[in-house]
Amino acid sequence: QKTLTQAILRQPRSVLQPAWDYLRQNHESTLRSPLFPVLLSVSTYLLLILFYTMLDLLAPTWPIIRRYQIHPDHTVTWSSIGNTLALTTYNHLLYIFPAAVGQWLWRPPVPLPSEAPSLAAFLLGIVGCTVIFDFQYYLWHLLHHRVSWLYSTFHAIHHQYRQPFSLVTEYLSGWELFSVGFWTTVDPVLLQCHCLTGWAFMIFNVWVSTEDHCGYDFPWAMHRLVPFGLWGGVLRHDIHHLHPGTNFAPFFTHWDCLYYLFLLHSFCCYFFTQSHERFLTNSTE
Repeated sequence: QKTLTQAILRQPRSVLQPAWDYLRQNHESTLRSPLFPVLLSVSTYLLLILFYTMLDLLAPTWPIIRRYQIHPDHTVTWSSIGNTLALTTYNHLLYIFPAAVGQWLWRPPVPLPSEAPSLAAFLLGIVGCTVIFDFQYYLWHLLHHRVSWLYSTFHAIHHQYRQPFSLVTEYLSGWELFSVGFWTTVDPVLLQCHCLTGWAFMIFNVWVSTEDHCGYDFPWAMHRLVPFGLWGGVLRHDIHHLHPGTNFAPFFTHWDCLYYLFLLHSFCCYFFTQSHERFLTNSTE
C-alpha cells in the first residue's frame, strides 16, 4: 500500500529529463561556470550574424535569397559590416569581457538541480521572461525616443542604419547593451525559472532580436508563426528604423497598440476641448 501511494504521488518524469541528465553528467563543470551564460549568448549571436552576413553577401547574385529581402535594392557593403563589427567587438571587449571575468572571479559556481523542468514550466518560463523583457525594453525604448538628451546620448547610434541588417542588432551604446544584458539575466531569476529555462530564454532572446534586424522576411519568421498579429517581428521593426517615432516594442504588438490608442484618445480630447472653447467664445460674442 505504501508503494502504491508513493507511485501515485510521484511526479511524472519530465520529457526534458534525459537531455538534462546528459548535460549534467557530461558537462557539469561547464554549465556551473559563471562564464557559461555569457559564452552561450555571445556564441549564439556570432553564429546568427555569420549566417545572416553570408546571406547578405550572396543576395546580390542569388535571386533565391534576394526575393526574401525587405529591401532588395539595398546592398550590405563591407564598409557597413566592418563598421558594425568594430563597435560590437569594442563593446564586448570593454563591457562584456570584464563583466564575465568579474563573475568568474567572484561569483560561486551555479548549483545544478537534479530534476529537469517540466515541458510546460520550460515553455511558460520562456514566454513569461519574453513578456517581461518586452515590457521593460518597451519602456526604456519609448523613454529614450521621447527624451531628446537620452536619444542623442544613448540610442541615436543604433539608428544610424535606416535599413538594418543582422550586425545592427548590437550596434549599441554601452548603456543600452548593459540594460538589455541585465534584463536578460535577471528576468529568469525574478520568475524563479530553472537554469535550463533561463539559458533557453537567452538563446531565444538573441535569436528574435537578431531576426528583428536581419532584413529578411522568411516564411519561418516569428511574426508568421505567432497568430493574430501578436508578434511584431522584422517588418514592424524595419518600419521603426525607417520611421523612429513608431513601433517601440521589441517583440509583441500590444504595447504599441495601447500607446496609439492613448495618443488617439489624447488627440480627441484636445480636439473636442478646443472646439468647445471656441463654441463658448463665439456664443459670448
